Amino acid sequence: MIPLKVFPALNATLNGTCGVFLGLGYYFIRRKRILPHKICMLSAFSVSIVFLASYLYYHAHHGVTHFWGTGWIRPLYFSILISHTFLAVVIVPLALITLYQAWKERFQKHVKIARWTFPLWLYVSITGVIIYWMLYMK
Repeated sequence: MIPLKVFPALNATLNGTCGVFLGLGYYFIRRKRILPHKICMLSAFSVSIVFLASYLYYHAHHGVTHFWGTGWIRPLYFSILISHTFLAVVIVPLALITLYQAWKERFQKHVKIARWTFPLWLYVSITGVIIYWMLYMK
């Protein structure tokens, strides 16, 4: 059994890893390297699934983590948290639709939605790491 105290760092690592895969996937598709792009994007999706399971397990057993920062950092934290949370919900169907369009080889539709999915998904991945840093790195 993994101790609960490990989960925040694990979740941040999974978020960061997803972000790396997304960036590499973008790099590869810009160079028309389809197979490495596909591998990176499926890896990003897989890491996201593991993250979601880990995140839900942690919060089901740990509960809410409070932010105790004061001053200018507090509204900054909550601005990032609110945008991150909202977009994390939005990105789930967007990622599924984007992957589905590629799976069905409907590449025009895939590209059209991926133009929205990629930056939002990358933002969610990066802000997940930032939120971890703001909560736990004192």
